[in-house]
Amino acid sequence: MAAPLALAPWHTFFPFSRPMQQQQQQQKQPENGEAGAGHLFMPPGSVEPVRSFVPDGWLAAGYGDLPKFGEPIQNLTVPLGREAVLTCVINNLQTYKVAWLRVDTQTILTIQTHVITKNHRMTIAHVEGRAWVLRIRDVKESDKGWYMCQVNTDPMRNQIGYLNVVVPPNILDYPTSTDMVVREGSNVTLKCAASGSPDPSIIWRREGNEPISTGAATSLNSSTFSISRVNRLHMGAYLCIASNGIPPSVSKRVMLIVHFPPMIWIQDQLVGAALGQRLTLECQSEAYPRSINYWMKNETIITQGQRYEPSIKEINSYKVIMKLTIKEINIGDFGTYKCVVKNSLGETDGSIKVYHIPSTTVMATSPPVTTTVATTTENIYRKNYKMKGNRQPIDDYSSSSNKIHGASDSSEHWNIDGSIDKDRDHRYRDNSASFSEDQREKEAFVDTDAYSGGTLARC
Repeated sequence: MAAPLALAPWHTFFPFSRPMQQQQQQQKQPENGEAGAGHLFMPPGSVEPVRSFVPDGWLAAGYGDLPKFGEPIQNLTVPLGREAVLTCVINNLQTYKVAWLRVDTQTILTIQTHVITKNHRMTIAHVEGRAWVLRIRDVKESDKGWYMCQVNTDPMRNQIGYLNVVVPPNILDYPTSTDMVVREGSNVTLKCAASGSPDPSIIWRREGNEPISTGAATSLNSSTFSISRVNRLHMGAYLCIASNGIPPSVSKRVMLIVHFPPMIWIQDQLVGAALGQRLTLECQSEAYPRSINYWMKNETIITQGQRYEPSIKEINSYKVIMKLTIKEINIGDFGTYKCVVKNSLGETDGSIKVYHIPSTTVMATSPPVTTTVATTTENIYRKNYKMKGNRQPIDDYSSSSNKIHGASDSSEHWNIDGSIDKDRDHRYRDNSASFSEDQREKEAFVDTDAYSGGTLARC
């Protein structure tokens, strides 16, 4: 608090308010022996005592003493909008008068019980004959400062008190940042400015208490903070919170939006299935602004129908999972499917190849009686590739020759009925071969990668 300014006695501006005692000093002094004589007192401004001109009883009652302040004015701290009450206690006022003044503006507010200022929020009251109470309703920040209670003695007597007005924080529209839209990879600076008394402190925080940057911190004590090379993980809502100990604290929500072109992740780029099975293909995509997502086959967009069931699940504002369910696979459903993602910044797609895993029959013989057991392989075969590409499948089915081509270097070919071409198999054994040798040879022909779901029964 700054020291108050010295003020001239207010009664120099209002001569009519000079106290009665000072006016009586100008009257003729009584001679010795006259009524009221015999008592000396020091009038204000005099260098020599003079005889009293008031009756003896007055001096005995204390009327000849100057006014004194009964207690100091208490400094006040008042929240904005409340009422401030300043009290000035004066003993032995006699006929002197009391005024309240605003020190910093040198404004006379009240004299006795009269309000001089045009501020309608101020009132004055004389309480219990010795207290002069100044009330200020609906306190404003501009009311903060020094206030003086003054008695018009000569020299004047006064005491002062300080009114402190505390103001809850308020976030300023400027230069506080508004919602921002930036391209991925650019630099971003968020700003927050607030007013209040005392000056508020500012904290930045993300909604949901997520880390505010790439570090582990969840808050930042600063009016500004910067993010270099912003990416999609920075996208979201940021809260600027201002507080100064005066409730309530306030906050402003700033949305950071990061734009980037579409990207696609495919877990299974190669999927095998048998006829009649139900199959679900899946792509994950990220894009902002929000993308258009759809499936294609043979350059035709796949829509909801009896055979296909496309669906999209939103993970967050920029990430979705695309699924395509083939309800019952038939021979025409094998081939390459594309998941396509588009937004205003670009377009991309990913491919998934669906190939046929046929039903297989394995023959088992045991002399002298031969029993045939048919086992059907119905498992879906998948190969995982994280990178987009069109790798050849490990096993392929040739409809023209009705043969299954294995991934090994051997030249053996199996017919669709499970038999082996003798002219291509130099290891073929006839029925006169022992059971154990025949069994080992036939097990050696089974591609354990492509036909891991098959079983061999013995009798």
